[in-house]
Amino acid sequence: MKFAIKAVAASVILASAGGAFAQKGETVKIAWLDPLSGLMAAVGTNQLKSFQFIAEEFNKKNPAGVKFEIIGIDNKLSPQETTSALRSAMDQGARYVVQGNGSGPALAIMDALEKHNARNPGKEVLFLNYAAVDPDLTNSKCSYWHFRLDADTSMKMEALTTYMKDMPEVKKVYLINQNYSHGHQVSKFAKEMMQRKRPDVQFVGDDLHPLAQVRDFSPYIAKIKQSGADSVITGNWGSDLALLIKAANDAGLNNVNFYTYYGSVTGSPTAMGSAAAGRVYMVAYAHMNLPGPLNQIVVDYKKKFNDDMYTGAVYHAFTMLSEGFTKAKSTDPVKVAAAFEGMKFKSFNGEVEMRKTDHQLQQGLFISKWEKAGGKFPIDSENTGYTFVPVKYYEPYVASTPTSCQMKRP
Repeated sequence: MKFAIKAVAASVILASAGGAFAQKGETVKIAWLDPLSGLMAAVGTNQLKSFQFIAEEFNKKNPAGVKFEIIGIDNKLSPQETTSALRSAMDQGARYVVQGNGSGPALAIMDALEKHNARNPGKEVLFLNYAAVDPDLTNSKCSYWHFRLDADTSMKMEALTTYMKDMPEVKKVYLINQNYSHGHQVSKFAKEMMQRKRPDVQFVGDDLHPLAQVRDFSPYIAKIKQSGADSVITGNWGSDLALLIKAANDAGLNNVNFYTYYGSVTGSPTAMGSAAAGRVYMVAYAHMNLPGPLNQIVVDYKKKFNDDMYTGAVYHAFTMLSEGFTKAKSTDPVKVAAAFEGMKFKSFNGEVEMRKTDHQLQQGLFISKWEKAGGKFPIDSENTGYTFVPVKYYEPYVASTPTSCQMKRP
């Protein structure tokens, strides 16, 4: 792991030495389309700052010698608003788009780009998806112009259930998720995979609630309490996880473990605090205390904003773009898309690969547990004094799931 991180730095330096070509000094505009208003505004604001901050880092030095410029547009977490935000971004000259909050907006971008790119040869736009994890986006709905940098819902559940199956205390599981594609998939894969690995485990509840609308989760917590569950699996994020955990703490629900996808995302660490220590787990491609280049970014980001840089896929994005431009000897999205296919590169969590068949990044995943920060894991989340401490790392092949994608290539 440490070797892999050092190798990244070395490869970037080497590439910088030999990467002088046509577009050195060229500005690459990247449109960021995610929420800056509503209940998820805090999450969006953090991630926009993360893109801007890491762009500045890569502007100091990247193998392609380009300059990155981020254009942030509020999509209000709505597919319709996303489509008009995308038009605005293209009018401003963006040929690359990044988005991550919500699979509905992601699909809106994919549909729009399929049409736009077919009708406008020479003006193609490429989509880097940093956090929208509905598996359909790289299966039945896969698109040549879409590349996913996060592990999808099925990959995370593969790793999470592999960990949970060896925990004898897991006997009764309650599912609570947001009522849209991602939440449905969390529920579906949890039941399928747990059934296969631990058929004795009972599912004692399966709730879906509106996305980014619930302000009081106490009725749901009452149901979890009543069910006799010892474990909760949730794909909730942002306010939907923070307020769920807050309600659990307020109700004194301290005999139930929460297995989450997004425990480190804005608002949730503060809601967990000391009350949830040892009771919340997270499956993710990173944690706050990874060694190597990402560590310095996390530290510097906290110094500058007094906030957490938890979206490691932003680092994947700039690393992959820099490597892609170098390999393609161009910033033209058509040439870069071809360069991305099957590309392997060193990132903060080891070697990763952009799978050619479906454009799903294959990467290692961590299971981590909410504990007091200190020792080898000094960086805490949201100044709580607590952090997610890794308890297990799974190599990419463990979490990899098959694809049904029939890619239509231009």
